[in-house]
Amino acid sequence: MNYIVFDLEWNQCPYGKNREVKTLPFEIIEIGAIKLNKDRKYVDRFHKIIKPIVYPKLHFRTKEIVHLDQDTLKKGTLFPDALREFLSWAGTESQFCTWGTVDLVELQRNMKYYGLLSLLKGPLHYYDLQKLFAVSYEDMKKRRSLEYGIDFLKLEKVLDFHRALSDAWYTAEIFRKIDMNVVLSYDSIDVYQNPKTKKEEIYAVYNGYSKFISREFNTKEEAMEDNEVLKIHCCFCDRSAKKKLRWFSVNSKNYYCIAICPVHGYIKGKARMKRTEEGRVYVVKTIKMSSEMEAKEIREKKMNCGKILKKRHTIP
Repeated sequence: MNYIVFDLEWNQCPYGKNREVKTLPFEIIEIGAIKLNKDRKYVDRFHKIIKPIVYPKLHFRTKEIVHLDQDTLKKGTLFPDALREFLSWAGTESQFCTWGTVDLVELQRNMKYYGLLSLLKGPLHYYDLQKLFAVSYEDMKKRRSLEYGIDFLKLEKVLDFHRALSDAWYTAEIFRKIDMNVVLSYDSIDVYQNPKTKKEEIYAVYNGYSKFISREFNTKEEAMEDNEVLKIHCCFCDRSAKKKLRWFSVNSKNYYCIAICPVHGYIKGKARMKRTEEGRVYVVKTIKMSSEMEAKEIREKKMNCGKILKKRHTIP
């Protein structure tokens, strides 16, 4: 088994949002990757410049950040060919690693545009090194830049940032510093290719929290009537927890609840509504061990939400 640490650079419509291709807002123009073996030792590298077809002219921000010129891009490889080379080089027994969550999404979106999404079956389990850095060295909520991570660990800066291969190399260097117990405890799940059926639904347990990813529903109301979506289980003992505050929403996307496990205490739930590109809905539910103080804060959130709704419906 190998780890494929990769980074992408992309271009966008140079003429503004109103003229962009809605199914491809960002077109990949560079792939860079480092292959590490199971012991996280360097094995190989991959690099491809990709000829842009959808947005052949570079956006001014892309020029500033990536430092690629039009002549170089014109000589690049077409995306379908570069993708097949990349996946063949990566191999089928590999685990993807990225800095953040965006690169895997954009890779799959570009694949879908060219009708190649079947080459990479999802949902994809991967390692988000940005999150693992936060877990290892700061608190879990912070998300730092790649350069910040390099500076924090006092690693040598010998390559320019914002090029795919150099950013992949820097990401791999940070990966090699993170405790493997942390890595194995906090993998991530990319749901660009979300579960379509009940059989494909995902339930994953981590250190102190669990995640459930549902199949698709026609509406959010239908989703919040599903028994599996509504269930609350303790992350430690898997007991069914008694709800102290039933699911409620503070906006159109997020639902919250509070429950108690008879052994491990307070549990908080958050259900986020996600919409597919086809307009259907699925749920990403996170269950975390909590405290009485956090439970109180969530109750206050519900009360404040109720007050706002009441004001909206009051006739002046």
